[in-house]
Amino acid sequence: MYLKIEQKSEHELFSTPLLQQTAFWSSVKKSLGFNPKAFNLWARQRDILDIAGASSAYVMDDVLVLEHPVGIDKTIAYVPYGPLLCPSESAQGVFLENLSEALREKLSRSCILIRYDLPWKREEEQGSQTIRMNWGTVKHNIRPSSSGQLPTTTTILDLRSSADEILSRMHPKTRYNIRLALSKGVKVRRGTVEDLDIFMSLYEETSRRNRIQSHDRAFFQALYQSHEKDAFFELLIASLDGVDLSAMFLSLSDNRATYLYGASSDSMRNSMSTYALQYQAILDAKASGALEYDMFGIAPKDATEHKLSGLSRFKLGFGGSILDRMGCWDYTLSSQGDDYLLAEQAFSNAYHLG
Repeated sequence: MYLKIEQKSEHELFSTPLLQQTAFWSSVKKSLGFNPKAFNLWARQRDILDIAGASSAYVMDDVLVLEHPVGIDKTIAYVPYGPLLCPSESAQGVFLENLSEALREKLSRSCILIRYDLPWKREEEQGSQTIRMNWGTVKHNIRPSSSGQLPTTTTILDLRSSADEILSRMHPKTRYNIRLALSKGVKVRRGTVEDLDIFMSLYEETSRRNRIQSHDRAFFQALYQSHEKDAFFELLIASLDGVDLSAMFLSLSDNRATYLYGASSDSMRNSMSTYALQYQAILDAKASGALEYDMFGIAPKDATEHKLSGLSRFKLGFGGSILDRMGCWDYTLSSQGDDYLLAEQAFSNAYHLG
């Protein structure tokens, strides 16, 4: 397989619906101590696409890689929801191997592993995927990660219909709760960086209640500090009778809006403020030009005991279609990379939604 990469400025990353592959996300992570690197990549169509008529013409895309330390003198490279360019199933493993070897020359010599959080649609069970991903590769060095970083399963709402049609596709109980919240007087407003304390207080309550790993304040400050003109981004806060009850961050990248991070109070749960909040976010996303809305993370299918199960029922009530991604896959660059994977597997806590 012929594959070529060329480094470029992170500010030159192409527009994409995947927020984590944008210049905005690069800037956020850079302010948090990551070393972002952006690359153009080229592959021959006939090498990556198993379709009749595939030619020797080149397919071009780009990819954001985030390098960060995992010890005194070691780093790993993380590719959040990338690369977007998706080869045919039979070429996926060889493509990742070639890309990894090309990146090896561009990353720090201290880099021991590359982790791809693949946005590609999952078509089969992970065990079968592992065999297929290494079929035809030279080093047979691609394996599923012991833990994930970003949600693999999500639900996507189609915003191309009218607001009434979007509402009609929701579960009857969800529609009822939206109307109930509004009839009770729940109000949703846009917040600013000055309202970050409100969000953090609610967020800490949510993390304790759901026993999930959470981001610290520095991360959310970085979202504001890294806000670029090509990234739509807002904080929404729902309140009742002057009491702030729930809040969320909404982003828009290309034609996709994403519900990034949400939080709610332990009190006044019967206000249904989260329903009013989410509905307003959907309306704001549509008004801002988004064609689809990503709920950003639900429990995998049939995982009834998953820690996201309760949140999943809430999100699924808003309608949409389920997207199941392939998730995290690792390519080790050295023996230290293998040691790191063994240690991580022993202490893995899986991904957090934040």
